[in-house]
Amino acid sequence: MERLLSGTVAFRQSDFLAHRELFRNLGRRQDPHTLFIACSDSRVDPVMLTKAFPGELFVVRNIANIVPRYRQSEEYLATTSAIEYAVEVLAVQNIVVCGHSNCGGCAALYAGEQQLVGTPHTRRWLEQASVVRQQVLAAMAGEKPDPAKREWLTEQFNVLQQVKNLFSYEFISRRYQQGRLNVYGWHYIIETGEVYNYNRDKGYFELINDWPAEGDR
Repeated sequence: MERLLSGTVAFRQSDFLAHRELFRNLGRRQDPHTLFIACSDSRVDPVMLTKAFPGELFVVRNIANIVPRYRQSEEYLATTSAIEYAVEVLAVQNIVVCGHSNCGGCAALYAGEQQLVGTPHTRRWLEQASVVRQQVLAAMAGEKPDPAKREWLTEQFNVLQQVKNLFSYEFISRRYQQGRLNVYGWHYIIETGEVYNYNRDKGYFELINDWPAEGDR
């Protein structure tokens, strides 16, 4: 904790001063261009990953980067309300759903009942992604067991499912159809630093290297 506290001092004395005008402009308003939905995993840092500046990303993080399907409810809906605010109020131009390698939330989709007995709220949260497990098992039916393949398939299928869930939000679907909103699915490989973007036309994730033309995304 001492390192974190001293880090706040170092930030104020170096990074803040280097971008003082930027922070002054951000002091009373924000105008992010992208809603970034990521896992809460401590190894995933959306700002570091994208080299974004303060004010560019509106970040939502939860276990397994899940997007709950839209529904009316009297409950307190943290992720749903954040998505609503980013699109309806802040009018972001892009949404990125970013999964990652070695995702504990995705791995837990295959855990037995007893393995999650001590985390009932986590178990309940992950039920929203149960369809992903079914999709992966169906895709690998008849194949020789391959834990590594199952892992990355689950992470990528999960990204695609959460992107699909975004379109259950009428205001997202409408903006997307009007060409006012872009939606992306990413898979980040922690140990290599590689990020793969899902290409809808080709039907697979491809390495973000030379960013393709708008029509190819």
